Amino acid sequence: MTAWLGEFIGTALLILLGDGVVANVVLKGTKGHGSGWIVVTFGWAMAVFVGVLIASGSSGAHLNPAVSIGLALAGKFDATLLPGYIIAQLLGAACGAGLVWVQYKSHFDLTDDRDSKLAVFCTGPAVRSPVLNFVSELLGTFVLVYAALHISSPTGGLGSLDGLPVALVVLAIGLSLGGTTGYAINPARDLAPRIMHALLPIRNKRDSDWPYAWIPVLGPIAGAVLAAVLFRLK
Repeated sequence: MTAWLGEFIGTALLILLGDGVVANVVLKGTKGHGSGWIVVTFGWAMAVFVGVLIASGSSGAHLNPAVSIGLALAGKFDATLLPGYIIAQLLGAACGAGLVWVQYKSHFDLTDDRDSKLAVFCTGPAVRSPVLNFVSELLGTFVLVYAALHISSPTGGLGSLDGLPVALVVLAIGLSLGGTTGYAINPARDLAPRIMHALLPIRNKRDSDWPYAWIPVLGPIAGAVLAAVLFRLK
């Protein structure tokens, strides 16, 4: 695979499995309905593992614009490749979100709770406070990108064996820091599925909460910048 195709497929699988575990937990009538936060955090961690495993050989398995930006600022990734990587990540995330809707369409139809339907696609705060929500996303992404900078090769890539430590980092973030905003920690993971929520013909859906949408985009980018600066100072 080319690097861009690797990022597209890896991110699509990340969202298929990550948004998929949320759907399995919150939508009515699924086998996993009501199984809770621990299942969601483990599911997302394993989604990261699968995405990295698949994409590592072709693209270095960034699967996240914040990771790509952090690696570029730290001097471990060619910044001229950023636009292509980010576009591939966004398109992959949109594709993965669409596949989740197809997989769980009958359960979307059964579910009356419109907030739960939105939660399958994107994050939202437990307590709405824009400044503190921004800080939450910044801190979570700082941990992710700072760890990724120490795991990645000098060229900014992750090998297939690095999928497990990255997944464990995401698991730790979800368990420890994720309860405030749902830990997007990835602009593509939140923005592209939120767009798909707006576009898909989901029965009885609510609005896509666009006033909040800037936080899971800019918060992770700020966290990635902070991680890269600290990494270069060490």
